[in-house]
Amino acid sequence: MTKPNVIRVMIVDDHAVVRNGIRYSLLAFPDLELVGEAGSGREALEVCDRLSRSCSPPDVVLMDLMMPGMDGVAATQALLERHRQVQVLILTSFEQGPLVQEALGAGAIGYLLKDVAIDELANAVRAAQRGKGTLAPAAAQALVAEAQRPQELGWDLTDREREVLALVVEGMSNLQIARQLDISLSTARSHVSTILSKLAAANRAEAAALAVKHELVVLIGHSYRDTTGQNPDVSAPRARYNGKCGQHLACSAAWTGSR
Repeated sequence: MTKPNVIRVMIVDDHAVVRNGIRYSLLAFPDLELVGEAGSGREALEVCDRLSRSCSPPDVVLMDLMMPGMDGVAATQALLERHRQVQVLILTSFEQGPLVQEALGAGAIGYLLKDVAIDELANAVRAAQRGKGTLAPAAAQALVAEAQRPQELGWDLTDREREVLALVVEGMSNLQIARQLDISLSTARSHVSTILSKLAAANRAEAAALAVKHELVVLIGHSYRDTTGQNPDVSAPRARYNGKCGQHLACSAAWTGSR
């Protein structure tokens, strides 16, 4: 049974020392109760589901971003799809504008850095529970700087979206993308839809062709990588890009357009 006037908090971070620090810090606030912890995005979904079945889901989830497997952005989106009443507050060490945009776009209500004072963190949790967002000053400045960047094609693609785009270029379906990145099918669909919108592409083939033309993904040997250097599937055999390849959407589109 939930306690009245007590905010139920859950911590998601792959570093145990961080979770321990937050756990002991929350003891100073009688109106904040720690009800769950997770060391990965996937575990966060499992813990939240379990809490929902046994009592009720947490009111506020403190979510790290950079975690192995399912990252904080994907976990935020998946968690909010299952538990719409939960508020997710990002707590990370990274302040880059695209990351802030991606996290807020996934549904997070706030974005804080891990050097935040514990009193400020507690106030942000209380505000989140009331439906009010909190942005770290550095995160707000990063958003302003991002908005002022020259808007070249693909400038607003997040790292995750570029990773998905590289898989689209490889010709993967939404289901294959979901399995490759350990995300839900609905999240994969959402990423692809967002990519098409940002590139103003009518379909996946056009998005793939634009990705290669504008070097949003780079041809490395017999495979594609996103521009961060990530190779989404190095184990699968790759046909050579010779203008006649039918394996990759971008190759097919480029060949059709050149005839």
